Amino acid sequence: WSIMFSLSRSEKAAFFQFATGSSKVPLAGFAELQGMRGTQKFSIHKAGGSSGALMSAHTCFNALDLPVYKSEEEMKEKLLYAISEGGGGFLFA
Repeated sequence: WSIMFSLSRSEKAAFFQFATGSSKVPLAGFAELQGMRGTQKFSIHKAGGSSGALMSAHTCFNALDLPVYKSEEEMKEKLLYAISEGGGGFLFA
């Protein structure tokens, strides 16, 4: 969580957009976060795959797949890259 606290307001907004597909937190807070099937809690899941991979988001489910990183610095670097490059639209692999 220390990474989230260190982000600027605009970086936090970009993260929220990346992870949920919404640019703003609901007025009633995270308890009212909407997903594909109505109210959907935000969740973080440990992702498999190669070390140092980028995190990925499932905006319909308000879910973030987070790989294991070697350090907090690496995680922040990957987070900032993901929200700047992956927040603008849909990418297909």
